[in-house]
Amino acid sequence: MHKPMADTTDMQTESPERHKAGFLHLLSRLRSYFIWDPLIWLYTIVLGSLSLLSSFFDRDGNIQHGFARLWAKMIVGTIGVPVKIEGLEKIDTSKAHLYAVNHLSALDIPVLYANLPFQFRILAKKELFRYPFLGWHLSRSGQIPVERENARSSLRSLNRAVQSLKNNMPIVVFPEGGRSRTGQLQEFLGGAFYVAIKAEAEVIPMALIGTFDMLPMNTFHIMPHPVRLIVGEPISTAGMNAREMDALSATTRKAIEQLASGVK
Repeated sequence: MHKPMADTTDMQTESPERHKAGFLHLLSRLRSYFIWDPLIWLYTIVLGSLSLLSSFFDRDGNIQHGFARLWAKMIVGTIGVPVKIEGLEKIDTSKAHLYAVNHLSALDIPVLYANLPFQFRILAKKELFRYPFLGWHLSRSGQIPVERENARSSLRSLNRAVQSLKNNMPIVVFPEGGRSRTGQLQEFLGGAFYVAIKAEAEVIPMALIGTFDMLPMNTFHIMPHPVRLIVGEPISTAGMNAREMDALSATTRKAIEQLASGVK
């Protein structure tokens, strides 16, 4: 039986649109693979090298943090991504807090460096410290590696983070321990909240929205997408002890989940 004429017409009108969408997608991939990705590697190599050199006389980390911010701003600017920050004005950024944020993409770190207006240290998984230039910069600039498989090493790193907060240096952490493969919030690890309790520092929940759509895991295809960084209300750790870190973790996770979903 022949298909109705209306169906044939629909197929004929849809075909050019599909071809156009496929062609634009191909152009987007080529732009990423041959322009943006090589530029990001170039920024990383050049500024990472300069950061390493500066580390030999940069005692307080200001110069290295400046290189990291420049690196991040160049990446965000090259891609042309609009980033909107919401809620940061209610935080006293002169004090050291533990900033907990969801982890969606390899572009999360550039977005944070480009938009958080203060120097900070990152509590990150040790694997990141093995990458050329990026890892060298992380090590020389005082970022703190966490090795989950080695409890003793992990405890030493967490105590370094505690001391950082006590020395009035903010800490940024991805409590999920790694990027989300689905874009959904994963379960949190408790170590970062041990740090906040021991340092008696407030936890600042933050939600990144849009970076997963821009660059999900297992791809080098960057697809520009508006990004929002939403900063929530501080969560006090006053009077808490280390046994309550799981409860603090759950409270923070719920706050980030609500920020990401638009619930206030």
